[in-house]
Amino acid sequence: MLNKQTLTVVIVSVLCCAAVQVDGAKPVKKDGGGNHMQRGIQLAQEKHFDAAADEFGKAIQQNPKDSRGYANRGTAYRHGARAAMAAGDSEGASTRYQSALADFAKYIELAPKDPSGYEEHGQTLSELKQYDAALADFNKALELKPDDLNAVKFRGFAEIGLNQWDKAVADFSAVIQKKADDLQSYDRRALAYRSMKNYDAAIADYTFLITKNPNDMEATTKRGYTYSLAQQYENAIADYQAVLKVNPQDNDTFQRLQYAQSMLAAKNASPSPTPPIASPTPEEEKRLMDKISPLYIGIGVVALVIIAVLVRLLTRGKAEPTSHRIR
Repeated sequence: MLNKQTLTVVIVSVLCCAAVQVDGAKPVKKDGGGNHMQRGIQLAQEKHFDAAADEFGKAIQQNPKDSRGYANRGTAYRHGARAAMAAGDSEGASTRYQSALADFAKYIELAPKDPSGYEEHGQTLSELKQYDAALADFNKALELKPDDLNAVKFRGFAEIGLNQWDKAVADFSAVIQKKADDLQSYDRRALAYRSMKNYDAAIADYTFLITKNPNDMEATTKRGYTYSLAQQYENAIADYQAVLKVNPQDNDTFQRLQYAQSMLAAKNASPSPTPPIASPTPEEEKRLMDKISPLYIGIGVVALVIIAVLVRLLTRGKAEPTSHRIR
């Protein structure tokens, strides 16, 4: 069973980047299951995902060898899982995700040369945080269709899940190179750059997003956080203040602003000078010399003579050591 926190994280990172939607299903043949397939697509467009899955199930019963029925029902299940997740129904979400995986596995069985099956199966695994298995699916999809940008992008998501930051940067950069308007790839690449402590590159990506959409407060907040990590507190403060101007009730950003302000104040504070070591005054030097009196000197000389006599008495009569050096 998936917990609510896990599912919430998946929503943020994956929900808006589904490659194949139910309403983008392939045209339906006029023979067996066609009416149920069309009805399922209509219900999915209306966000009635459970009902859509039922219609796709009827289409599958009429034509069990048509891989499109499994593809569409699997997608409906996954959308239903996301809806359940958003409603806090983690058990319902888990059940639907498992059903989606089963349908996509059947899709792959019926159409093993279709990269979409591996892509859909891998995407579902990613949402379940099974990133290693998802990577295998995306790599298989790219083996079948090397120029599939969706598979490259989804692989980047899985690589982020595995903290493979450099590989994620490479995949999102490949997507951006072919599709310069894919803003989500800039956002995810910025995260990977930031995790690699390449703050300048991350800031550049966030700045690009803000240039494209000056009202993107999420990108502004992320850039402010990255500025703070880079100890560029003045810039971080400016970004946080811009966000709070739009949403004064954003407590998280307010706390980040306070932190940046306190760090800037500490950075700008003048260090306390180290007090110099004072030289002894002439009076202090005289008192020190007075302590070294002739009496103390005499006592020291007598002690050295006594020690020398004792050493001589103890060593009298002992043979001198011979040398072992080869002559």
